[in-house]
Amino acid sequence: MAHILPDTPPQSMPKEVLRVFRALKSLPDSYYVWHHLAPWQPDAPDFLVINEQGRTLLIKVSSAASDQASTAAQMLLLEDNKKELGRNENVLLENFVGALKLPADQNIETLVIFPNIQHKQAAASRLERRAGEPHWVGKEIVQSDSGLELNQYLLSAPLDPIWLEKLRQHFTPEIVIQPEMTVRQPIERRTQAGLTSYLLDYDQEAAVKTDLELPEDDQSLPSDLRLNIINGVAGSGKTLILLYRLRLLYRLYPNKKFLVLTHNRPLSHDMESRFSRLESRSSGNIEWRTFNAWCYHHWPKQPKWIEPLNTKARKRIIEETWRSHLQKSTISLHMFESELDWFKDQIPLSQDEYLTVDRRGRGFGLNMEQRQRIFGAMQDYQISLQKRGACDWGDVPRLLWQSSETGEVKLPEYDFILVDETQFFAPLWMRLIQKSLTPRSGHLFLVADPTQGFLGRGTTWKSLGLEARGHTHNLRRSYRTTLEIMQFATLLYRLRLGDEADDDILIPDMLNMPNGAFPEIIPLTSPQDETTRVANEVESLVKQGFPKKHLLLLHGDAWGAKNLIQAIDERLGKNAAYDPKDTYPGDYVRVTTLNAGAGLESHIVFLVGLQQLFEEEQSLRLSDEERENLIRDNTRKLYMAATRAGQRLVLTYSGELPEVLKSAIGMK
Repeated sequence: MAHILPDTPPQSMPKEVLRVFRALKSLPDSYYVWHHLAPWQPDAPDFLVINEQGRTLLIKVSSAASDQASTAAQMLLLEDNKKELGRNENVLLENFVGALKLPADQNIETLVIFPNIQHKQAAASRLERRAGEPHWVGKEIVQSDSGLELNQYLLSAPLDPIWLEKLRQHFTPEIVIQPEMTVRQPIERRTQAGLTSYLLDYDQEAAVKTDLELPEDDQSLPSDLRLNIINGVAGSGKTLILLYRLRLLYRLYPNKKFLVLTHNRPLSHDMESRFSRLESRSSGNIEWRTFNAWCYHHWPKQPKWIEPLNTKARKRIIEETWRSHLQKSTISLHMFESELDWFKDQIPLSQDEYLTVDRRGRGFGLNMEQRQRIFGAMQDYQISLQKRGACDWGDVPRLLWQSSETGEVKLPEYDFILVDETQFFAPLWMRLIQKSLTPRSGHLFLVADPTQGFLGRGTTWKSLGLEARGHTHNLRRSYRTTLEIMQFATLLYRLRLGDEADDDILIPDMLNMPNGAFPEIIPLTSPQDETTRVANEVESLVKQGFPKKHLLLLHGDAWGAKNLIQAIDERLGKNAAYDPKDTYPGDYVRVTTLNAGAGLESHIVFLVGLQQLFEEEQSLRLSDEERENLIRDNTRKLYMAATRAGQRLVLTYSGELPEVLKSAIGMK
């Protein structure tokens, strides 16, 4: 069976085109076939066929009926005023190929198929076929019991790879990646040939084009929703796939409602900005939110919205509660805070349910007595919040869930919900999202990195009520970064996690990755020196001509990030640097925390303030179990941050360099 994209025919496909689609799908697996999808390019062939030798064939399907065919002699003698059979199809194919401006040594064969007309009748309607004109075939070609035979029409020599890519870009514009949409290094051979754009690879394209159809108005899906999940290594194009799928769906269904969610503001702003570059027209029926912002935007009139506590105030109440209930037990402050966060991420549990719930992936075990003590402490923590007239961010989705369950609030409904960085979405968040899909017809598209978030802690999609089997695409090839950066990130991961790493990480395919500069580490004596040095480095790069928007600085600490912004502004002028949480992408240096860096990318990345991660791992307050979990979480965070870089990675460290960093970077 041939490889064909999309693999299922669109419902809107004319019946003649559908017959050819099915015939093409029956070709041997040495054939690759693309059906034209881009709604903004109506005058195009219906199919592009490429065989294993690289020979190409463009096919246009005619809807002409048999009574529209006349012999060429009749047309000449009787001056028949009927529309000339095949003329429009011929002109369309000739114009499409002509727009490519092929050199003399490159040729593309073309074919018009008439599924409603016998071959003899179609051939008789044509005076002659001149050189370079399309071949014509009748309905026998799609009705043959022996299968579709195309070899006789694939007579030209294989296209040069550069011209083959230009043909693909012309035929499938919906998967063309403009250079401003990526941070990958330009390849000189491509640039010299006039190829500044890229194409999604076959696996990426398949992910974009799988399950695009909505059921008809009088039909429904066999399950509650249509699900597609993309698991991919860092830099594999997961966010691009989401954006390109969104554009295609938006063009196919302009009157449907769309929701795009992620977990942090920098990524949400970046995605919306990139989509506006893809799609110049207004997209008022696409809602872009972080999950917490979505909750706020759709908050009911009652209970009244209360601004959640900031991190510092919340930690103070958690510590007070721990001292009152758990300080003399074997349950540490870190364990209590972690369990409280996990508890609030679940669909609300009663005490009896909590005492028996499966806590798989939590990293530490709790016996029955410990669970009882923790549940009592969590209740007391909640009472402390109520006395203050306060809540925390964990309460927000819980209250919205409860209001939706009692009918006090009706959640908005969406035909399509697309979620990036899904691995950071709590189970309760996912349940709320599923409740917001149009019943029996909604599409849910999830993009995730399986080494991060709940997926990296052993939690499964099934535990979230999602059947992932048969609905998942795995992407192992990274396009964002260089071989040197990926090797550094992967080695650091393995050095810190040992044997556990191979089971924990989705191993990237490093074959054919571009080479680049080796990552570098700059050791410094103090956090103040670190801020000064990084700000000076940024100033130097900008003065060398690097655009400010090509620089991303990720700091281990929120205050450190603010100090860096101030230091850069002092050197380059006001508003030269911003936290991308606070504004949309522009020509400024992006400075934010490591936690907020997930999903972002840049040509040059600085990782700053790393000593705080390593120092907290050495805290005497941590049990061995807690230390192991913290090292695992920090390692994932470091891997994520390092792989934000497209071309250059710089790490700074205040104090004595840990041996693991020296080993990963190759320092003696």
